[in-house]
Amino acid sequence: MFNNYQSNEEYGISFIPQDAFEKHVENTIKAYNDTLNKIDLKKFNSNIIDPIKLTFDKALFRKSWEETIELEIHRQRDKTNNNAIGYFHQNLFRYIKNCVVPKEGFDVIYTKENGTHICVEMKNKHNTMNANSSQKTYINMQNHLIRFPSDECYLVEVLAPKSRNISWEIMVDKKHCSCNKIRRVSIDQFYKIVTGIDDAFYQICNQLPKTIDKLIRLEKVKTVQEDTVIFELKEKNPNLLKALYLLAFESYLGFEDEVEKLKIELSSYSKQN
Repeated sequence: MFNNYQSNEEYGISFIPQDAFEKHVENTIKAYNDTLNKIDLKKFNSNIIDPIKLTFDKALFRKSWEETIELEIHRQRDKTNNNAIGYFHQNLFRYIKNCVVPKEGFDVIYTKENGTHICVEMKNKHNTMNANSSQKTYINMQNHLIRFPSDECYLVEVLAPKSRNISWEIMVDKKHCSCNKIRRVSIDQFYKIVTGIDDAFYQICNQLPKTIDKLIRLEKVKTVQEDTVIFELKEKNPNLLKALYLLAFESYLGFEDEVEKLKIELSSYSKQN
């Protein structure tokens, strides 16, 4: 099903209206905002690029300098884009019956038919929380259950090790803690709970590439602009290795001579052309 999405206009999510899903995907893409703009040399080096690391990366991953620089640009974009993906997962529940996305506190709250609640802390990856963060989250859930003993609290993980709905077991102050009302739940299992549909999350995954393709085709969203980093580096020095090192170490001892040589080379090149 997934590899036919470009030619298939059918909408395949049974529990979210098509216009709502398309608007949500559009808003998620807009959350990428600045990362879709071109990256020039100034922006590329705004946090000081480490040419020594890139030297190792190029050699060990068997990449060209152009490929290595492109990978670094992608890494910079990816750090920001994680926030947009978090927005996508959390706020999609706004369109599901009996779910709310609070402005603060828990990420999602689902009201069950009996009036009790499932309060959700959502994480993209199962291993993104360190021990302190995990303990703090667990204690917050314990405190909530003291005040509202009929509720449940879930740590919902998008990228869990496997599909699961288990009691969350954790060490707090060197003591083993486990409570059946505090659970670790993969996102597919949570969708099943709130929609009553076994393959609800699969429906989203199957529809998503079709919707993104449609929005791009209809020009409702922009895609990434062409970056100018490599062009600007080559203007400084056709040798990208030298260009990267001088970008970081231009004023360092021993590098001044390289800068002067480069000025002479560029001056000579300009006269010839």
